[in-house]
Amino acid sequence: MNLSLKNVSKRYGEFSALKGLNLELDSSRCLTLIGPSGGGKSTTLRLIAGLEKADSGQISLNGQLLANDERKLLEYRKSIGVVFQAYNLFPHLDALTNITLPLEKVHGFNKTAAQSRANELLDRLQLSEHSHKKPSELSGGQNQRVAIARALAHDPALLLFDEPTSALDPNMSAEVLDVIEELIQDGTDCIVVTHQMSFAKRVSDSIAFITNGEVAEYGSSSDIFDTPNTPELRNFLEQELKY
Repeated sequence: MNLSLKNVSKRYGEFSALKGLNLELDSSRCLTLIGPSGGGKSTTLRLIAGLEKADSGQISLNGQLLANDERKLLEYRKSIGVVFQAYNLFPHLDALTNITLPLEKVHGFNKTAAQSRANELLDRLQLSEHSHKKPSELSGGQNQRVAIARALAHDPALLLFDEPTSALDPNMSAEVLDVIEELIQDGTDCIVVTHQMSFAKRVSDSIAFITNGEVAEYGSSSDIFDTPNTPELRNFLEQELKY
């Protein structure tokens, strides 16, 4: 994955979420965004996903410049998979249909092909026996794995995770993180927002420390964790690694 963000700014009313953020990434498999809550990580992820538009600046992914034109953004979003912290599954649909419905309505799969792809992913993520259960009948970890299967189903060019374990207990978190790590090892390009520092250190080849709407430090996993340059990053890691 090649990613470029140049002077990207985003405001919500009077609040400036991103303040001319810059990031250049070449040939990375997994980029992890770390930093304090409210620092701009999730906003950055949503802009990369095309779910929101920057107020100024440029974002390009694999040489493609993200347009502000809604029609072009809609097509771009079809090439991206996003996994949210709250699952965002349809509560009235079972696991299988939560995967097949977007394939049929958004990505043009016929019903047979959609069901085949969904069953393939449910089997891969050890969810086959739960395919006809609704989200209320599944554990948090199972729901998040369904959400991952849905995001993977159309074979996206990039998979984005926005704090995918923040709503889960430690056992369920480990279950979901194992799935994400396996996807990265299998060659899926990912961008992950997380407070799980041991996971970030283990799976990332690139890490950006985002605070106060800017990238304060950027480098390899060893650069960030072993030789942090700024007091802000050192203090952040000390606090996070306590838990």
